[in-house]
Amino acid sequence: MSSTAPASHSPPISLRAQAYESFQQQIVDANIRPGQFVSQRELMQLLGMPLGAVRELIPRLEAEGLLKTVPQRGLQVAHVDLKLINNAFQLRRLLEREAASRFVTTVSDADLAAIEQAHLSIVKRARKKAIDASLLKDATAVDWGLHDLMIDALGNELISEVYRINSLRVRLIKLEGSTLSPDVLIPAMEEHLWFIEALKRRDAPAVIERLSHHIESAHRRVLGLPRPDMPWSLENLE
Repeated sequence: MSSTAPASHSPPISLRAQAYESFQQQIVDANIRPGQFVSQRELMQLLGMPLGAVRELIPRLEAEGLLKTVPQRGLQVAHVDLKLINNAFQLRRLLEREAASRFVTTVSDADLAAIEQAHLSIVKRARKKAIDASLLKDATAVDWGLHDLMIDALGNELISEVYRINSLRVRLIKLEGSTLSPDVLIPAMEEHLWFIEALKRRDAPAVIERLSHHIESAHRRVLGLPRPDMPWSLENLE
Protein backbone atom coordinates (compact mmCIF):
# COMPACT_ATOMS: atom_id res chain seq x y z
CA MET A 1 0.00 0.00 0.00
CA SER A 2 1.55 3.23 -1.06
CA SER A 3 1.13 6.53 0.66
CA THR A 4 1.85 10.04 -0.40
CA ALA A 5 2.91 12.95 1.78
CA PRO A 6 0.20 15.54 2.24
CA ALA A 7 0.65 18.61 0.09
CA SER A 8 1.88 21.63 1.98
CA HIS A 9 -0.20 24.75 1.75
CA SER A 10 0.51 28.27 2.89
CA PRO A 11 -1.82 29.37 5.68
CA PRO A 12 -4.76 31.35 4.32
CA ILE A 13 -4.49 35.11 4.61
CA SER A 14 -7.18 36.56 6.85
CA LEU A 15 -9.74 38.94 5.40
CA ARG A 16 -8.36 41.69 7.63
CA ALA A 17 -4.84 41.10 6.25
CA GLN A 18 -6.21 41.13 2.71
CA ALA A 19 -8.01 44.39 3.45
CA TYR A 20 -4.77 45.90 4.78
CA GLU A 21 -2.85 44.85 1.68
CA SER A 22 -5.59 46.33 -0.49
CA PHE A 23 -5.44 49.60 1.47
CA GLN A 24 -1.68 49.75 0.89
CA GLN A 25 -2.15 49.17 -2.83
CA GLN A 26 -4.78 51.90 -3.06
CA ILE A 27 -2.23 54.36 -1.64
CA VAL A 28 0.42 53.13 -4.09
CA ASP A 29 -2.05 53.53 -6.97
CA ALA A 30 -3.06 57.01 -5.73
CA ASN A 31 -6.70 55.97 -5.29
CA ILE A 32 -6.58 57.05 -1.64
CA ARG A 33 -5.50 60.64 -1.11
CA PRO A 34 -4.15 62.41 1.98
CA GLY A 35 -6.87 64.12 3.99
CA GLN A 36 -9.64 62.32 2.09
CA PHE A 37 -12.86 61.51 3.96
CA VAL A 38 -14.43 58.09 3.39
CA SER A 39 -17.27 56.18 4.99
CA GLN A 40 -16.95 52.55 6.02
CA ARG A 41 -19.08 51.51 3.06
CA GLU A 42 -17.05 53.61 0.63
CA LEU A 43 -13.90 52.02 2.01
CA MET A 44 -15.51 48.61 1.62
CA GLN A 45 -16.20 49.30 -2.06
CA LEU A 46 -12.75 50.79 -2.66
CA LEU A 47 -10.95 47.82 -1.11
CA GLY A 48 -13.33 45.22 -2.51
CA MET A 49 -13.72 43.69 0.95
CA PRO A 50 -16.73 42.85 3.16
CA LEU A 51 -17.81 45.35 5.77
CA GLY A 52 -16.72 43.09 8.63
CA ALA A 53 -13.12 42.99 7.39
CA VAL A 54 -13.09 46.77 6.93
CA ARG A 55 -14.37 47.32 10.46
CA GLU A 56 -11.61 45.06 11.80
CA LEU A 57 -9.05 46.93 9.68
CA ILE A 58 -9.90 50.42 10.92
CA PRO A 59 -8.34 50.12 14.45
CA ARG A 60 -5.03 49.00 12.90
CA LEU A 61 -4.98 51.92 10.47
CA GLU A 62 -5.82 54.31 13.32
CA ALA A 63 -3.02 52.87 15.48
CA GLU A 64 -0.57 53.36 12.60
CA GLY A 65 -1.68 56.95 12.08
CA LEU A 66 -2.90 56.28 8.55
CA LEU A 67 -6.56 56.89 9.32
CA LYS A 68 -8.57 58.63 12.03
CA THR A 69 -12.22 58.86 12.97
CA VAL A 70 -13.60 62.39 12.88
CA PRO A 71 -16.93 62.85 14.71
CA GLN A 72 -19.79 63.80 12.37
CA ARG A 73 -17.48 63.48 9.35
CA GLY A 74 -16.41 59.85 9.13
CA LEU A 75 -12.98 58.39 8.46
CA GLN A 76 -10.15 60.64 7.32
CA VAL A 77 -6.96 59.48 5.63
CA ALA A 78 -3.85 60.96 7.27
CA HIS A 79 -3.55 64.66 6.52
CA VAL A 80 -0.13 65.79 5.33
CA ASP A 81 1.43 68.67 7.23
CA LEU A 82 4.98 69.88 7.89
CA LYS A 83 5.30 67.87 11.11
CA LEU A 84 4.32 64.61 9.40
CA ILE A 85 6.71 65.29 6.51
CA ASN A 86 9.69 66.00 8.77
CA ASN A 87 8.95 63.11 11.14
CA ALA A 88 8.47 60.59 8.33
CA PHE A 89 11.69 61.54 6.58
CA GLN A 90 13.66 61.57 9.83
CA LEU A 91 12.47 58.03 10.58
CA ARG A 92 13.23 56.95 7.02
CA ARG A 93 16.75 58.35 7.29
CA LEU A 94 17.46 56.56 10.58
CA LEU A 95 16.21 53.18 9.36
CA GLU A 96 17.80 53.30 5.91
CA ARG A 97 21.21 54.43 7.14
CA GLU A 98 21.28 51.44 9.49
CA ALA A 99 20.16 49.12 6.69
CA ALA A 100 22.68 50.50 4.18
CA SER A 101 25.59 50.06 6.59
CA ARG A 102 24.79 46.34 6.69
CA PHE A 103 23.75 45.99 3.05
CA VAL A 104 27.11 47.24 1.73
CA THR A 105 28.82 44.23 3.32
CA THR A 106 26.22 41.54 2.54
CA VAL A 107 24.78 42.18 -0.93
CA SER A 108 26.37 40.06 -3.64
CA ASP A 109 28.11 41.40 -6.72
CA ALA A 110 25.56 39.57 -8.88
CA ASP A 111 22.62 41.19 -7.09
CA LEU A 112 24.22 44.63 -7.40
CA ALA A 113 24.75 44.09 -11.12
CA ALA A 114 21.07 43.17 -11.53
CA ILE A 115 19.96 46.17 -9.47
CA GLU A 116 22.14 48.51 -11.51
CA GLN A 117 20.85 47.07 -14.78
CA ALA A 118 17.23 47.54 -13.68
CA HIS A 119 17.94 51.24 -13.07
CA LEU A 120 19.80 51.66 -16.36
CA SER A 121 16.91 50.02 -18.19
CA ILE A 122 14.53 52.64 -16.75
CA VAL A 123 16.87 55.44 -17.82
CA LYS A 124 17.20 53.97 -21.32
CA ARG A 125 13.42 53.78 -21.70
CA ALA A 126 13.03 57.35 -20.41
CA ARG A 127 15.53 58.68 -22.93
CA LYS A 128 14.11 56.68 -25.82
CA LYS A 129 10.50 57.88 -25.66
CA ALA A 130 8.09 60.05 -23.74
CA ILE A 131 7.71 59.12 -20.06
CA ASP A 132 4.25 57.62 -19.66
CA ALA A 133 2.26 56.11 -16.77
CA SER A 134 3.61 52.62 -17.44
CA LEU A 135 7.22 53.77 -17.22
CA LEU A 136 6.53 55.80 -14.08
CA LYS A 137 4.97 52.73 -12.46
CA ASP A 138 7.97 50.56 -13.35
CA ALA A 139 10.41 53.25 -12.21
CA THR A 140 8.62 53.57 -8.88
CA ALA A 141 8.83 49.80 -8.39
CA VAL A 142 12.58 49.86 -9.11
CA ASP A 143 13.07 52.88 -6.83
CA TRP A 144 11.20 51.54 -3.81
CA GLY A 145 12.37 47.99 -4.51
CA LEU A 146 15.97 48.89 -3.68
CA HIS A 147 15.01 50.59 -0.42
CA ASP A 148 12.77 47.67 0.62
CA LEU A 149 15.49 45.16 -0.25
CA MET A 150 18.01 46.93 1.99
CA ILE A 151 15.61 47.06 4.92
CA ASP A 152 14.59 43.40 4.57
CA ALA A 153 18.25 42.36 4.34
CA LEU A 154 18.54 43.29 8.03
CA GLY A 155 16.46 40.20 8.77
CA ASN A 156 14.49 42.06 11.46
CA GLU A 157 10.74 41.72 11.00
CA LEU A 158 10.01 44.52 13.48
CA ILE A 159 12.14 47.00 11.55
CA SER A 160 10.65 45.87 8.23
CA GLU A 161 7.12 46.40 9.59
CA VAL A 162 7.90 49.88 10.96
CA TYR A 163 9.56 50.78 7.66
CA ARG A 164 6.59 49.59 5.58
CA ILE A 165 4.18 51.68 7.64
CA ASN A 166 6.40 54.73 7.32
CA SER A 167 6.73 54.11 3.58
CA LEU A 168 2.95 54.47 3.31
CA ARG A 169 3.20 57.84 5.07
CA VAL A 170 5.95 58.90 2.65
CA ARG A 171 3.82 57.82 -0.31
CA LEU A 172 0.91 59.87 1.00
CA ILE A 173 3.26 62.82 1.39
CA LYS A 174 4.44 62.42 -2.20
CA LEU A 175 0.85 62.33 -3.42
CA GLU A 176 0.30 65.66 -1.70
CA GLY A 177 3.55 67.13 -2.99
CA SER A 178 5.88 65.84 -5.64
CA THR A 179 6.06 62.20 -6.65
CA LEU A 180 8.21 60.33 -9.16
CA SER A 181 6.98 62.45 -12.07
CA PRO A 182 8.57 62.80 -15.52
CA ASP A 183 10.70 65.79 -14.49
CA VAL A 184 12.24 63.97 -11.51
CA LEU A 185 12.47 60.40 -12.83
CA ILE A 186 15.95 60.62 -14.35
CA PRO A 187 17.41 62.67 -11.44
CA ALA A 188 16.04 60.06 -9.00
CA MET A 189 17.55 57.21 -11.02
CA GLU A 190 20.79 59.18 -11.21
CA GLU A 191 20.90 59.48 -7.41
CA HIS A 192 20.29 55.75 -7.07
CA LEU A 193 23.03 54.87 -9.57
CA TRP A 194 25.44 57.16 -7.71
CA PHE A 195 24.56 55.26 -4.53
CA ILE A 196 24.89 51.87 -6.29
CA GLU A 197 28.35 52.86 -7.56
CA ALA A 198 29.49 53.24 -3.93
CA LEU A 199 27.88 49.91 -3.02
CA LYS A 200 29.82 48.19 -5.80
CA ARG A 201 33.08 49.59 -4.38
CA ARG A 202 32.04 48.49 -0.86
CA ASP A 203 32.74 52.03 0.30
CA ALA A 204 30.62 52.23 3.46
CA PRO A 205 31.19 55.96 4.22
CA ALA A 206 30.28 56.90 0.63
CA VAL A 207 27.22 54.63 0.73
CA ILE A 208 25.89 56.40 3.83
CA GLU A 209 26.70 59.85 2.44
CA ARG A 210 25.01 59.19 -0.90
CA LEU A 211 21.96 57.55 0.65
CA SER A 212 21.55 60.57 2.94
CA HIS A 213 21.83 62.86 -0.09
CA HIS A 214 19.11 60.89 -1.90
CA ILE A 215 16.71 61.01 1.05
CA GLU A 216 17.39 64.71 1.60
CA SER A 217 16.69 65.31 -2.07
CA ALA A 218 13.30 63.59 -1.76
CA HIS A 219 12.58 65.52 1.46
CA ARG A 220 13.34 68.84 -0.21
CA ARG A 221 11.26 67.94 -3.23
CA VAL A 222 8.08 67.48 -1.21
CA LEU A 223 8.79 70.75 0.59
CA GLY A 224 9.09 72.55 -2.74
CA LEU A 225 12.79 73.27 -2.23
CA PRO A 226 15.52 72.90 -4.88
CA ARG A 227 17.26 69.56 -5.22
CA PRO A 228 20.76 69.58 -3.65
CA ASP A 229 23.68 69.60 -6.07
CA MET A 230 25.22 66.24 -6.85
CA PRO A 231 28.86 65.96 -8.06
CA TRP A 232 28.06 63.04 -10.37
CA SER A 233 26.00 62.32 -13.46
CA LEU A 234 25.00 59.40 -15.67
CA GLU A 235 27.82 60.34 -18.02
CA ASN A 236 30.17 58.75 -15.47
CA LEU A 237 28.80 55.39 -16.59
CA GLU A 238 29.02 56.12 -20.31
